[in-house]
Amino acid sequence: MVDVVLFHHIQGLTAGVRDLAERIGGARHRVHTPDLYAGRTFDSIDEGFAFAQTLDPGELQHTIGDALAPLPDRLVYAGISWGVTHAQRLAQTRANAVGAVLLEACLPVTGEWAIGAWPAGLPAQIHGHDGDEFFAFEGDIESARQLVVQSGGAAQLYSYSGDSHLFCDRSLSGFDAEATDLLVTRVRAWLDQV
Repeated sequence: MVDVVLFHHIQGLTAGVRDLAERIGGARHRVHTPDLYAGRTFDSIDEGFAFAQTLDPGELQHTIGDALAPLPDRLVYAGISWGVTHAQRLAQTRANAVGAVLLEACLPVTGEWAIGAWPAGLPAQIHGHDGDEFFAFEGDIESARQLVVQSGGAAQLYSYSGDSHLFCDRSLSGFDAEATDLLVTRVRAWLDQV
């Protein structure tokens, strides 16, 4: 059994994020879903982004620390879009990280904006729509490709045909059931091997 912490996207811990966590975990793994917005959810990316801008970075890190405190040291860090910023940072900086699942976003692993190099041998999966305005056209997919190379084959990139952002959240209008089914299958099989 693997413990996964899944950080929600910019619109909050929606019913769709909870559903995705349950599907990924199934009967074999535990997926924890900290609520970084204290129960708030938003109807649009813009509304969620406006709220996220009001969060104090220090308090947000404290909230994340509190959420992680009762969990085992060895975790897979996962995130959806905005949540990737937390998941990837933790995966790259915590010594006991088991792996990372980066959904619909990827931070640079080279250059001035990089957190640092990807840890040697740390497995990861990255998933996104190939026509998503954020993932495909704002540099994330290129960052994902660099991460795969830097990982020496420990990371995998999966792109799906489509142009929705937050496509794996069934509670949002851009939900892509077929791509999400495949994503869940791939992540669960990967978790079984971690």
